[in-house]
Amino acid sequence: MFVNSDNENNSWVERDLRHLWHPCTQMQDHEWLPLVPIKRGRGVWLEDYSGQRYLDAISSWWVNLFGHCHPHINAALKQQLEQLEHVLLAGFTHAPATRLAEQLVAITPAGLDRVFLADNGSAAVEVSLKMSFQYWRNQGRSRTKFVTLANSYHGETLGALAVGDVGLYRDMYSPLLLQPLVAPSPDCFAREAGESWESFSRRQFAAMEQLLNEHAADICAVIVEPLVQCAGGMRMYHPVYLQLLRALCDRLDIHLIADEIAVGFGRTGTLFACEQADISPDFMCLSKGLTGGYLPLSAVLVPDKIYQAFYADYASMKGFLHSHSYTGNPLACTAALATMELFAGSDVLARNRQIAELISTRIQDLEAHPNVGEIRQTGMITAIEMVQEKTGKQPFPWQERRGLRVYQYALRHEVLLRPLGNVVYFMPPYVITDEQIDLMTRVAREGILRAVA
Repeated sequence: MFVNSDNENNSWVERDLRHLWHPCTQMQDHEWLPLVPIKRGRGVWLEDYSGQRYLDAISSWWVNLFGHCHPHINAALKQQLEQLEHVLLAGFTHAPATRLAEQLVAITPAGLDRVFLADNGSAAVEVSLKMSFQYWRNQGRSRTKFVTLANSYHGETLGALAVGDVGLYRDMYSPLLLQPLVAPSPDCFAREAGESWESFSRRQFAAMEQLLNEHAADICAVIVEPLVQCAGGMRMYHPVYLQLLRALCDRLDIHLIADEIAVGFGRTGTLFACEQADISPDFMCLSKGLTGGYLPLSAVLVPDKIYQAFYADYASMKGFLHSHSYTGNPLACTAALATMELFAGSDVLARNRQIAELISTRIQDLEAHPNVGEIRQTGMITAIEMVQEKTGKQPFPWQERRGLRVYQYALRHEVLLRPLGNVVYFMPPYVITDEQIDLMTRVAREGILRAVA
């Protein structure tokens, strides 16, 4: 017998609020903003205990690639569960971790030969920062500085937070953080009228070039989010910036860290964003979509040259002494391998290009709206920026929480959107259908028009 409804929803919410502290949330909001308890998921849909559905237009914080409860990934996990759930990866190994490392080396840009596994995106960034710093120490060279882009975001552990530049997350903890060198962002929202993305990105690179030339002897690495600064408002830039940066880092002997945690695995139109610039970084950080949205796992890929700087006699103390208890968890690695098999089984990227074009077509009429400052798109990531005044791209005051109005409207109409301030964005699972795109874009348009009225 089907048990109710709203009573069951309410019961779970009441129990939750007695004990759980939710991420990235002012908990007092939930005195008036209801939590949404989810019972099940299938494909692009999430469903609560009353049977209300929500189209997951943001892939549950950008992690889900092929829909919820995908039968292929489910089957792989069930089989692995019967064999091995976990074993430490220090002094031991297992087939899922080994196979995953082989797969990642095969599909990432050339020259990334070694794979270090961790638990989540922030951990991957921490690994890359520590590894870069220790690489120079192992080489007998003392370097302590990192370079980041304005408006960047790389995670919320202290090292990752330190190389980010979104004040909302960073400012509170600034006394605890190392201080990076910050270069202006190539974010093309700031370009002049009529200026191309490529022209603006080239122009912005001049400040990065000056910064690196002045401080090269002290810099371990430059860290960037290739093509899209996601948590910074889905701000986007041209691949030429990455080409120029790779060439400059090579000339000055500085590491380049590519944080592909959010943009990897097909989100930008290519399997990895760096491919659009035809570059290989010195460190590539992967997570989120790595396991198809099933389990926490991250990976840092490096060239053999970096690996060899740590490969020495035990007494040299050059080993990389960084660990996580669940490093290389067999279940997480199995989910990742099953996700890679889904890519191999069909032309996912070609379908993604069709999806991206359809999304663009469905919302292009908003471009002329006086309160839409820009519609921008890189592959499967589309963003609509609401502004108070279009000509000068004057933002609405953050205190007005215009994006929250869109969120609330969308939930009432079967769509999960979670705007970043005044930026409404789509990053749906790759299995979304044309009809579901129509629903997603229609509801977003209606929500935006009400939010800016």
